This record gives sequence, C-alpha cells and structure tokens, in this order.
Amino acid sequence: MTSKQELLNALKSYVAKKRPVKTTDEMQEEEMETFKKLYSKWKGTDEFNNSSYTVIPKFYFKLPNEDEFLMQKLREEARAVFLQRRSKDLLDNEELQNLWATLDKHHTPPPFRNEQMINYEDFLKVAADCPPKCKPFFKASVYAKLLGGDPYGRISVMHFFNYVMRKVWLHQTRIGLSLYDVAGLGYLRENDLENYIYELIPTLTQLDQLDKSFHSFYVCTAVRKFFFFLDPMRTGKIKIQDILACSFLDDLLELRDDDLPKDVQESNWFSAHSALRVYGQYLNLDVDHNGMLSKEELAKYGTGTLTGVFLNRVFQECLTYDGEMDYKTYLDFVLALENRKEPQSLQYIFRLLDIQNKGHLNVFDLNFFFRAIQEQMKMHSTEPVSFDDIRNEIFDMVKPADPLRITLQDLIRSGQGDTIIGILIDLNTFWAYENREVVIPSNLPADDNEV
Repeated sequence: MTSKQELLNALKSYVAKKRPVKTTDEMQEEEMETFKKLYSKWKGTDEFNNSSYTVIPKFYFKLPNEDEFLMQKLREEARAVFLQRRSKDLLDNEELQNLWATLDKHHTPPPFRNEQMINYEDFLKVAADCPPKCKPFFKASVYAKLLGGDPYGRISVMHFFNYVMRKVWLHQTRIGLSLYDVAGLGYLRENDLENYIYELIPTLTQLDQLDKSFHSFYVCTAVRKFFFFLDPMRTGKIKIQDILACSFLDDLLELRDDDLPKDVQESNWFSAHSALRVYGQYLNLDVDHNGMLSKEELAKYGTGTLTGVFLNRVFQECLTYDGEMDYKTYLDFVLALENRKEPQSLQYIFRLLDIQNKGHLNVFDLNFFFRAIQEQMKMHSTEPVSFDDIRNEIFDMVKPADPLRITLQDLIRSGQGDTIIGILIDLNTFWAYENREVVIPSNLPADDNEV
C-alpha cells in the first residue's frame, strides 16, 4: 500500500508543477529515451549507454525469438516496406517501352547481321535521355559484356534490351519470392514454396483445365522437383538465389503462354499433362487404393523390370509409412529414375547402391545388385552374362581414381553414371546396353548393295 501511495503522490506532484506543453519533437525524443531505458532494463543490459555506440553504429540485430511477437511483427513490416521500396525502383512496362523507343532513335548504322547496333557514344546519349532508374544498366562493364564481334565495336540493340528485360524480371521475381520468405534469411521452406505456387496457379493459363481438387497434388508435384534438385542434402529449405539461377522457374512461368506446343508441354514437368501423367501412374500402381504404394505395387513401375534387390533398398532407405510409400516419396523416386544423368539423381541412387554407407561402391556391391539381373535373365530362359565381364566394363567406363572402388564423384565425372546404374538395377536397360552394337539406327542410309 505504501508504494502505491508514494506513486500516487508522485503523480500528483508532477501534475501540480504545471510544466509547459512540449513540442512534438520533444515528446518523441522523450518517448524514445523512455523506451531505451525500459528496453535495457527488460533485457538486463545497459547497451544503449555504451560509449562505442557514439562511434560505431549497431550493425548486428539478432532474430527475435518465437515468443517475441511484437519484434517479429516489426521485422515483417520492415521487410515488406523494404521490398515495396525495391519494387518501385524497378522499370515498369511503360518505362521499358520508352527505353526501347530511345534505343531505336539513337541506334548507330549500318546494321550488322540484320540487327540494329549502337556504339558507345550513342549508348551514353541514351543513358543521358533515360530516367535515373535506367542508370545501372548503362555502365561500361555492361557494354563490354555484350560486345559480340561487330567490326565497329558496337553492341546489338536487341541484345542490350533483352539484357535489361532479363535483369528486371530477375529482380521482380526475387522480390516476389522474398515476400514468401517468412524467416527473412534468403531461403524458402517447403511450405513457403507451396504457398508461392498456389497463388501462381491462376496466372498460368495452361493450367486452367485442371480441376481445383487436383491443385494440391499439382503443387506437391511441382514443389518436389525444386527440392529434389536444389536441396539434395534434404535440409528442408532452398536459397532464393538457387531458384533464380536454375531453369525451373522459367519452365513453370512459360505455362502462361496460350500457344505452348504440345511437345513442349509433354517435356515440361510442370505442365498439366506431365502432372496428370505422373499422378495417373501413381493411381494405377496403387492396386489396393489405400493411397500408398507397397513394394509389390512399385515393382510394376515403368516396364516392371526393376530388380527386387533394388526395390528392397528403396524401401530400406526412403521414408515410408508402415512399409508403404506415399506420393511425395514416389515423386522423388520418379525424378531420380527419369533424370539419371543429373548429379542429384546419381546421388539419390548411389545412396541406395552403397549398402554399408561407406561412401563408395566396391566389387561386392556391384555383384550384389548384378546377381538380381542374372536371376531375372534365368527367369526369361536366357544364359546369364558373366559378372566378371560386367565388372571389368563398369570399371573401364568409370576409370575411378582408386582402381578398387567407385565414388559418387567418379560416377558423375565419367559421364556414364546413368548407363552403369541401369545395368545394375533394371533388366530392360541392361539388355539395351548389352545389345547396343546390334541396334541399327533408323536414320542411317540403306546400303545400295542390300537386296
């Protein structure tokens, strides 16, 4: 009671003084000082009174904890304002059109290979006529980068404009992706990327025919490709820089084209045709319709010639639920087998072939998997091929640094990794390899002496 009474008396005494009304700036300054004192007391430090702050500004701000909701909200708002400001610094469509008109006006004749050219002097004239937003593009380094063999030392107007367009697009896309970066650390988690693609779907005209009930499966299918290739170590996050550097985003955004050729759609993992194909295969394999794949069901994948030993390893190493594979794990499996030449796919399959997790394959590993190929050959009433012959051929193809073991880097460096993996896990691929010399390409001209 005493402390409350003292506080009340202090307040009355303060009011009794009838201090003059302060200006807005004075009130804000007092408010900031009070905040600093309270914050320092709350944190248990007196960092704001440290003399070094008058010389060296604070440059490290640690991330707020999960329970610091106010600080988290402040950080989110600050990032949103920053990204909005960066977005306003980019050229809009009207400014790009004006830039093209100015370049066309100042081009330097004569044309080179039917393209308008511009020399450095006219290049600087264009820079002087353009708004400040364009200044970063009109540097000597940019001009030198775009030199392409013109005898007069000029650059292509179209190449320069495409360069500007690409840069603007990259910045716009980075800002768009950064809006989904909840942590604000320059990477996207799986849930962040899912949200980005969900909100992108309405802008992709090639996906208009997809039923809304399939959107969740489509998003899962699309996101898995990003994470399979850009997060091979399975950290659960992808750098925004890596997303921009790869071609996946280009493949995804080209679905905005109304007239996308059918063959392009079929080869594009992100197209509706491809997503429905992969999901349809999954449903066809799911014989018992429980939404999961057992080892016996997965054995019918493709031509149904994957060996049982390899499938056992798949279910031993990959994430399963009560011994069955879900759609997400199946997508990783499909991406690995359909892209066997890629280092990430080789890494995925190498982990399955490396039985003892020792970081390399030896003769025992090769023999362990090839015996299953020999057994399949016997089932088809075919004389099995000698393992010694295959072993020698594999080591000759790889040419490993250590003649007794094959590492993942050896496999990637050889350029024959897809062939070697096929020989060990798939009877069909093995037969294609074994009979490669008797297959006559259909595009070879027929011999005139043939009857």
